[in-house]
Amino acid sequence: MVDNKRPSAEEIILYDKDPKTKIATITFNRPDHLNAPTADARLRYSDLLHRAQVDDDVKVVVIRGVGSNFGSGADIPEAMEMEADPTSAGRIRELRVDDESAINYPPRESYRNGALITQWYANSAGGCRSLQDFKKISIVETKGYCYGWHFYQAADADIVISSDDTLFGHPAFRYIGFGPRMWTWAQTMGIRKFQEMVFTGRPFTAQEMYDCNFANRVVPRDELEAETEKYALACARTRPTDTVFMQKIFFELMKQQQGEYMGSMITALFESLGGTAHPDPEDLTLDEETMAAGINNAVKSNDDAYPPDFRLSKSGRRRSE
Repeated sequence: MVDNKRPSAEEIILYDKDPKTKIATITFNRPDHLNAPTADARLRYSDLLHRAQVDDDVKVVVIRGVGSNFGSGADIPEAMEMEADPTSAGRIRELRVDDESAINYPPRESYRNGALITQWYANSAGGCRSLQDFKKISIVETKGYCYGWHFYQAADADIVISSDDTLFGHPAFRYIGFGPRMWTWAQTMGIRKFQEMVFTGRPFTAQEMYDCNFANRVVPRDELEAETEKYALACARTRPTDTVFMQKIFFELMKQQQGEYMGSMITALFESLGGTAHPDPEDLTLDEETMAAGINNAVKSNDDAYPPDFRLSKSGRRRSE
C-alpha cells in the first residue's frame, strides 16, 4: 500500500496570488525529498493551473521550488509502491476516480494495466502536461536539479529563468529509456542536442540549455529571484489579459501544427509498451529487488560508472574519477 505518512498535496504544493500585480506563485515545498511531488500533488498542480487560468486576478504564474533545487522528479518510491499494490487503489485515485472500491482495475498482464496511466499523463488533467495547455503566462525558475517531472515544467513554460548551477535532464533516459514529453523536448532543444541527452543520459548545464534556446536567462544563484520578479512584473504589465489569452491560443495552434499533442500521445504509447523491453545483463533496472537493496545506493553506484561531468548527482560530479 502507498505510504500515508507522506505530506499532503496541499503541503507539497503551495499557491499564492497578488491581485494587485496579477502574479500568482506555485511553490514546490518538499525540499527534504528534492521537491518530489506525489501523485496527489501532481493532480493538485493541474487543478491550481486550471484555477489560475479561470481567475481574472491572475495574468502570470511563477513556478519555483523551496530549498537548493527546483526538483528532481516524481516520488519514485511511491510510484513503485503503487505499481506493487494488488488493489491498484493509488492508481485509480490518480486517474481521478473517486470510488476506487467500485472499480475493477485491468489485470497486471493486460496492456491496459500500464497504458491507462501512461495515456493519462498525456492528458492535461493528469498533472504532467498541464502547463502546456495553460492560457496565461508561465515563468519557471530553476536551480540545482531540474530533472524528470520538473524538467517537464521547464520545457512547457513560456519563460525559463535559471541559476547558473542548474542541471537539466531526465534520469529515466539512463534507467528506463523514455520520458512522457520527448517530442516537446526535441523541438525545444533541437533534435541533435536532445539525442545526446537521451543516448548518454547526461545532464546539461544551464549554459548549455541557454545555448540551445531552452533557457531564457542564466544568472548567479543570488540574483535568481530578483531576475524572475523582473520578468514576472514586465509580463504582468504588458498587454491586457485578454490579449495574452489570444496570444497563447496562437502559440498553442502553432505547437499543435507541429504535432505537440500527437507527440504526447506517441510517447505515451511508447511508455505503455516499455515494460516489454528486455534489459541487458549489466543494466540497472528500478525493480523490486533494487528497491529492497536501497535505490539510492544502486543509483549512486551506477552514476560512478560514468565520467564526472556525465553524472546525474551533484555529489557524484564533485567526486574524482
